[in-house]
Amino acid sequence: PVPEPAEDRVVTVDGLVLDPGARSVTLDAEPLDLTYLEFELLAHLLIHPRRVWTRAQLLATVWGWGPTPLVGDRRTVDVHVARLRRKLGARHRERIVTVHRVGYKYDPAPARAVAAG
Repeated sequence: PVPEPAEDRVVTVDGLVLDPGARSVTLDAEPLDLTYLEFELLAHLLIHPRRVWTRAQLLATVWGWGPTPLVGDRRTVDVHVARLRRKLGARHRERIVTVHRVGYKYDPAPARAVAAG
């Protein structure tokens, strides 16, 4: 099956603007160069903030793969998330949160470590 396109609503989070209709992402008004799947993954996470997605769910919804991917196939998600985090830069990379042994979620306001003082 072919993955469904991201919803057509513009999502804005702290200088990051995703416009699914125009298939564009800008960060502080600068365009981000994303592959098709990086765009779809980011759109999926942004449109469903704080929802945890398993790797299998992401492979099914973003990649359009079957409901039970092979174990090795799940690393595909990890690789794409790593590339996406790199492209998003320091201010936004921590917003794609790894949920240990489960998958990923997008948190528009992630918890930050507070130094004891």
